[in-house]
Amino acid sequence: MRTEPFTGPSGERIPVVRTRHWGRLAAAAVAIAVAGWLVYVMVVNPRLHWDKVAEYLFNDRILDGIWVTIEISVLATVLGLVLGVGMAILRLSHNPVLSGLATLYIWFFRGTPVLVQLIFWYNLAFLFPELVLKIPFTMIGVKWDTNEVMTGFTAAMLGLGLNLAAYFAETVRAGIQAVDKGQTEAAYALGMTPAKRMRVIVLPQALRIIIPPTGNEFISMLKTTSLVYVVAGHDLMTNASQIYKANNLIMELLIVASLWYMLMTAIATFLQSRLERRFGADAVRLVRGGRSVRLLSKAAA
Repeated sequence: MRTEPFTGPSGERIPVVRTRHWGRLAAAAVAIAVAGWLVYVMVVNPRLHWDKVAEYLFNDRILDGIWVTIEISVLATVLGLVLGVGMAILRLSHNPVLSGLATLYIWFFRGTPVLVQLIFWYNLAFLFPELVLKIPFTMIGVKWDTNEVMTGFTAAMLGLGLNLAAYFAETVRAGIQAVDKGQTEAAYALGMTPAKRMRVIVLPQALRIIIPPTGNEFISMLKTTSLVYVVAGHDLMTNASQIYKANNLIMELLIVASLWYMLMTAIATFLQSRLERRFGADAVRLVRGGRSVRLLSKAAA
């Protein structure tokens, strides 16, 4: 066994023996063996054509699908965040009607599967063949064909964005309620309206709590876009499925899609870690301790 010298109270050298964690070593050996076996059976499997994986990894349709996936993820996240903030404010409203409607919205979109919502929006033309926007009690307005407006991309953005808004609403509500009540009372004492108090005092501080979880939601959104293939949204999974339906290389194209999803998730995770470092708990304490005082002073002026 390896020993290291250690000096005792009288100056004598006492050997220190390292503790052997046999349980940890055994668990690590089993985990490595299982992981190695899984990798081995995948790599040497004669039914899996790795040359086809490399061939389709940078296929034009796959690359186009990646960009569409990113576009849908970004637009749906922005839509969800904007609506989520509005729903959270309504949820905290003293008006029982507005609060009730916001609660109903959150309950409905959190209670129904995302897949159902995507299919609903894509087939909206069955209920409304035409979308009409006009001035009430007049014939002045515009009209669109629903099938032309509600494409797979539009249905994906609406379905994912509206669903995400329900989850964002709860995150934003928690961030707003985390702001110290004393600052709200101080804002009321200065004569601020509720809207100004929310805009100037509460939301700037709540964002420090809201932004880090937004990264998690975006990462989840990147993978949730794989459901868009049911409405032919031309995303990564849609294009990959169309290719393997034509050439029957199902596993190869699924591996290609998985590799790109993992890469996008890794990049988003890195950006999220930077956000958490920037808007972490220390930043929240700093804002509560100093910036809120400056905000109140500016508002009072």
